[in-house]
Amino acid sequence: MKTRRIIIFSDLDGTLLNHRDYSHAEASPTIGRIEKLGIPLILCTSKTRREVEVIREEIGCTGPFISENGGGVFFPGNYGNFAIEEAVIIHGYQCLPLGIPYPRIRSFIEHMRTAFPIKGFGDMDAREVAQRTGLSLEKAALAKAREFTEPFVIEQEENLDSLEQAAMLEGIRITRGGRFFHFIGSGHDKGKAVSLVKDIFSRNWQIPVLSVALGDSPNDVPMLEQADIPILVPHENGRYEDISLPGLIRAPYPGSKGWSAAISDLLTTLGF
Repeated sequence: MKTRRIIIFSDLDGTLLNHRDYSHAEASPTIGRIEKLGIPLILCTSKTRREVEVIREEIGCTGPFISENGGGVFFPGNYGNFAIEEAVIIHGYQCLPLGIPYPRIRSFIEHMRTAFPIKGFGDMDAREVAQRTGLSLEKAALAKAREFTEPFVIEQEENLDSLEQAAMLEGIRITRGGRFFHFIGSGHDKGKAVSLVKDIFSRNWQIPVLSVALGDSPNDVPMLEQADIPILVPHENGRYEDISLPGLIRAPYPGSKGWSAAISDLLTTLGF
């Protein structure tokens, strides 16, 4: 381990944050331990950039992050004096926009509306998003600030296969998260973003990285596949997604409690 440095990627909803109350409280001591060890914690989520900015401040996370299921990779402008030649400056970040523009997804939804009973965040006001997610009105408004993807619900899930086929013709695919389906560009996912971030760290540190990733849902699988140490967090009912990966660790509890236990045990095993 002396020749490698650790980086940790983590999903938010249902993983680092509890499913119902979005609390990270039971993970706070472990987050503090990670911070003291100088291990980057990289949030990798379906949430928007503006949502992640608030959450990073709440949990005391200062590292890069990945928004909207891999749609955007954001490094703080002065982070570690990293040189990221392929990045563009967006909102003060060194950004790698991997996803397709949000207006293109909305155009597809409008075109498909008569054939499929779908409703995206762009069709809901902040109050409805808050009701469907349990977020406050303020945070629901941030969830609507999409840049690369669109969460949606569909009344008749038996139509999902036909909708997926139509989306593929437009370079869009569908992935399932903890609460919603998501329209996402066919050329990106959490795994591709994680692979890119790993390369940026290795290149700037000039040393190989040991990557850890935690998730709980199907849209986390590409991220877990890219990790040297994948950790699967159970759902609130104790059930794990049917995922099989080499070396997969199963966290003992749902949400922030399980996240904390799994990372704490791993750090101890690695000698930290």
